[in-house]
Amino acid sequence: MSESGKLKCWIEAMRLRTLPVSVAGVFTAVGLALLDGGFNWLPAVICLIFAVLAQIASNFANEYFDYRDGLDRKGRVGPRRGVTEGDISPQSMLWAAIGTLGVAALLGLSLIYWGGWWLVAAGVLIVLGALAYSTGPYPLSRHGWGEVAVVFFFGIAPVTLTYYVQTGNCTADVWLAAVAMGLLGANVLIVNNYRDMEDDRAVGKLTIAVRFGRRFAGRLYLVNGIAAWCMLTVIWMRLSWVGSGISAFQLLSSITLWRQLLTLEGRTLTALLARTALLMLLLSLAMILLAAAKQVVISN
Repeated sequence: MSESGKLKCWIEAMRLRTLPVSVAGVFTAVGLALLDGGFNWLPAVICLIFAVLAQIASNFANEYFDYRDGLDRKGRVGPRRGVTEGDISPQSMLWAAIGTLGVAALLGLSLIYWGGWWLVAAGVLIVLGALAYSTGPYPLSRHGWGEVAVVFFFGIAPVTLTYYVQTGNCTADVWLAAVAMGLLGANVLIVNNYRDMEDDRAVGKLTIAVRFGRRFAGRLYLVNGIAAWCMLTVIWMRLSWVGSGISAFQLLSSITLWRQLLTLEGRTLTALLARTALLMLLLSLAMILLAAAKQVVISN
């Protein structure tokens, strides 16, 4: 295989379509910090890089351990798995996961300067979570707990911790936004598991879609979207009439994406997965822009 071909395989293994999930949590915290007058760019940037590296490491680990345990098959409906298809050696994928997670952990240690030594415990929990998703005595992704893990590790953890290292505290709005972004992140995984249900069932991977069926998964997607809209609307209302428009956009988008989930099949669901992740990113960017604009108005 050519060098460009190998690079393409590694980029595919990073699952770039899902990276907005980790980025959106950090961006949401930045927007809230701006809104509350506590923005600090340096720890925010460190949190952003840490979140992206931790998610890439989790994606690498998921690919390796699913291959090792026989949970991936060639020609699967979802994105091509480099290890399963023979494009990447299992050992290379394992070391990539370990190395990426190690770099993330070392980077995260610098946040102690702003947040205190208790962040070490939070960092250890995040590292263990990245591994526990795919391996260990009770892999979360194989027993229907993947969506719950996403709510915590891609919603609650990045939003609250990124806000905390900037401001030194957490408010009720921060917790609302954290849970909301976690629910939207869980919807990305719901689409993934909805698409892969037949492949997962064939190898005994018990995702929510496998356990309860596509109808339940579709309803959960809608419930998550509406619940997240209710929580974020509390914050949108602090951002003038433009925030009201963003709130309406969020609700309309969530319903539209849900309808698409019920009609699309097979590989076309991969595009819906990307659109679900993109919605998270757009909402978080909107929060930053509106919060920054509000601070400019106040300062003038």
